[in-house]
Amino acid sequence: MSTLCTWCHLELSAISLPPLISRHSIVKLSDLHGANNRNRILWWPRTQFVSFSVALQPIPLLLTAVFTLMADTHSSGDAELSSVDRNFTEIVVVRHGETEWNAEKRIQGHLDIDLNDVGRQQAVAVAERLSGESKISAIYSSDLKRALETAETIANRCGGLQVIQDETLRERHLGDLQGLVYSEAPKIKTKAYEALQSRHTNVEIPGGGESLDQLYKRCTSSLQTIASKHRGERVVVVTHGGVIRALHQRAYTGSGQRAGRILNVSVSVLHLSDPDRWVIKSWGDVSHLNGAGYLDSGFGGDRTSG
Repeated sequence: MSTLCTWCHLELSAISLPPLISRHSIVKLSDLHGANNRNRILWWPRTQFVSFSVALQPIPLLLTAVFTLMADTHSSGDAELSSVDRNFTEIVVVRHGETEWNAEKRIQGHLDIDLNDVGRQQAVAVAERLSGESKISAIYSSDLKRALETAETIANRCGGLQVIQDETLRERHLGDLQGLVYSEAPKIKTKAYEALQSRHTNVEIPGGGESLDQLYKRCTSSLQTIASKHRGERVVVVTHGGVIRALHQRAYTGSGQRAGRILNVSVSVLHLSDPDRWVIKSWGDVSHLNGAGYLDSGFGGDRTSG
């Protein structure tokens, strides 16, 4: 782990230290003798520090100190901070935050709808949760705005990682049903609605929509590709309800937790390893939403997709 030392001599009459608070670095303060750097004050952003201990020795009109900054734990070279076994990739799958269309029970599919205010609060809540957990090496997201904004909120809280946009993580294309209120769909687009409700996984939805088989192939291939690039690392993937149900189908062995409704900003953890072994470690956790709230209906997180 790399270190950086900075000598600071602070006049008693003008001491003004910024708050040294965050999650990912350690600051130690210890005594230092010498007076070659009088009045040099180094300021750091709030996001660089987590804790510090202080030992100050009074000198007439001066306090002398040395700051030893230990490297930020989000540094990609900090292998010792990763708790992920080198034999698999840990993928944290997050559904996007709430949209007005989720609240209205309006079918989204590939239509590009923004988060609403509740969705933004949810994104902050899941971001805070993930920032306090193990190191994240990369963040992937569907390129649709509701997922991308959720992912960018997470990235900002987790060391400013660049979000990698991937259209193969998009929601299922729902053809003629997109934009309709779910309860009105049977009357307005009867054939498309019947296709959505079909138990045959190869049925495509009229109007350019995908079958469940097409969705399954697209998103499971995408996740396997991500896993192969990040073996031994922890990766966040922000996507949609229909996609997450397909990922559960790929990993589910017949025992353990069923997919159920995929709630907004729910967190599920998968381990992917060679040869293509998928294991569900946890599923659908929304314990971080105590303050933000969520739609109990989970609209869009079931066969309605969203």
